[in-house]
Amino acid sequence: MNNTIASTLQLHSPSPSFTKRHTFLSLYLCIMDSPFPLLLLFFLCLSPIPSFSIDNFHQAFPIVEPDPGHTKLRLSREGLEAIERITNPIAAVAVIGPYRSGKSFLLNQLLSLSCYEGFGVGHMRDTKTKGIWVWGTPIDLDINGVRTSVFYLDTEGFESVGKSNVYDDRIFALATVLSSVLIYNLPETIREADISRLSFAVELAEEFYGRVKGQDIAFEPAKLLWLIQRDFLQGKSVQEMVNEALRRVPNIDGNKNIDVVNQIRDSLAVMGDNSTAFSLPQPHLQRTKLCDMKDVELDQLYVKRREQLKELVASIISPKIVQGRTLTGREFVSFLEQILEALNKGEIPSTGSLVEVFNKNILEKCLKLYSEKMATLVLPITEESLLGAHNRTKFEVMQVFDQQHFGRHHAKKSVVHLDEEIQQVYKNIVVQNELQSSKLCEGLYTRCEDKMDQLQVLKLPSLAKFNAGFLQCNNSFGHECVGPSKPKYEQRMMKMLGKSRSLFIKDYNQRLFNWLVAFSLVMVVIGRFFIKFILIEIGAWALFIFLETYTRMFWSAEALYYNPVWHFIVATWETVVYSPVLDLDRWAIPIGAVLLLFILYWRCYGKRKHGSHWLLPLYRTNKNGSNRPRTD
Repeated sequence: MNNTIASTLQLHSPSPSFTKRHTFLSLYLCIMDSPFPLLLLFFLCLSPIPSFSIDNFHQAFPIVEPDPGHTKLRLSREGLEAIERITNPIAAVAVIGPYRSGKSFLLNQLLSLSCYEGFGVGHMRDTKTKGIWVWGTPIDLDINGVRTSVFYLDTEGFESVGKSNVYDDRIFALATVLSSVLIYNLPETIREADISRLSFAVELAEEFYGRVKGQDIAFEPAKLLWLIQRDFLQGKSVQEMVNEALRRVPNIDGNKNIDVVNQIRDSLAVMGDNSTAFSLPQPHLQRTKLCDMKDVELDQLYVKRREQLKELVASIISPKIVQGRTLTGREFVSFLEQILEALNKGEIPSTGSLVEVFNKNILEKCLKLYSEKMATLVLPITEESLLGAHNRTKFEVMQVFDQQHFGRHHAKKSVVHLDEEIQQVYKNIVVQNELQSSKLCEGLYTRCEDKMDQLQVLKLPSLAKFNAGFLQCNNSFGHECVGPSKPKYEQRMMKMLGKSRSLFIKDYNQRLFNWLVAFSLVMVVIGRFFIKFILIEIGAWALFIFLETYTRMFWSAEALYYNPVWHFIVATWETVVYSPVLDLDRWAIPIGAVLLLFILYWRCYGKRKHGSHWLLPLYRTNKNGSNRPRTD
């Protein structure tokens, strides 16, 4: 009995998961049979647990399996290791078709494997293959000078019991995208349902096929190989059967289902250069015993056609190209993960979800290009300039997207998504521009406000200096303040400048009058006691009397400021106090200090050295000196 069990295990080529379970079971039995099981278990717990890896890749592995609900797909890590180890460019041959149509047996025949060492072949009513399986050892081919590893994929059959149509669509879609050659295995003839199954492949081809090949091409759709297995090869050829099946069906009643199938037919006719038809006779009448037969026992016509089919597959296959380059094992697995995620989106798999996956990187690249170009703008700028830069950059980005995007019909959704993302980035830039503009204009406004406050408290009030500062603030603000905040700050600026000017003019006449009174008294003291120049003293007294007496007796305070004499005084004052060459308000203290030093010097040393006659003094200090004639 033990020999029978061993031979059965060897014949059916157990999967890695089964091998692991069998290993654990054997280990458990050994422990229980030992004299000290608990002690042995204790040492096993302390020792590191070894990681199990696949040692024999000459077997079939699942790479995609159904979820518990048998509606969606999920990855199976067991088989992905067999693919990830490959460093050559990868190509895949997938066989699809109804359940119990001989797909697994066909793959074993293409791989020159028996049923007991290759893919599992089922003879019962239920389907043998679940999900998608891969043969762990690829066939290396030289394709156009490129060493390519060709994997063979077995898929779960359509229309089996206990599955939904959505699940079948996902299996079909995934095989269509992953494979380089898609063998559509059909028994006897082509049915309407078989053509309807190709709706996803047709839609996929319409989105991606025929696109100009470039560096960023998404992928080349699989070459479709119609494989018709029938008992007799007389009559119509397989190509004639395919052409007849793809011929439009008259739809006088306007049946929607017939319209849909006719559209698929039209699209498949356009794809004619990407599809091939091939016929294969039945290998033997006793199909349940095929696994036990050798080639000499099979129909020799079948053996001949099988070898021709191998040559045909090898001649039309090419490495899988995704976004302009071939894929290694790890890249193929990553590609598989992306496609599986897209196909599991929503309740029904669609090419739209695939287009979104392939356009995702291009959308990110275009969005990054837009952001980089807009980031070169030096903010703040005017709203018109910002909008113009936005429109030019968006046009350039849309051109790049139009050249590199994937999909024809479903790409519109990607275009809308890109436009929404660009608009969002543009809104952020508009906010940044407003913030920078407000910050800049606020700084200029504050600087002018401080300038106006300084002009309000001049030591020597000067209308000319105030006007010069006023114009300077106004001009600098007009030139330097840019952006959307400028109109708002211009209004604030005009209001602030007008208020400052009114306050200055209101205070200017009174401050100037007080300054002139103080100036006249200071000049009286200087002319009388320091310089002793009679003309200075007389002029100073005249100015003081005019300001304090004559103006109060004959003019009112308001009339004084409109009098021509006052205008002359103001003009003289402005000429002395401020000019582009000399700003007396800034240099008043240094000049006053120099004059004071000069007067002190003259008082102390000037008379002894030069005498006093050169200044025409009003009073002579030597009138009681020795030169005065004495009287009796």
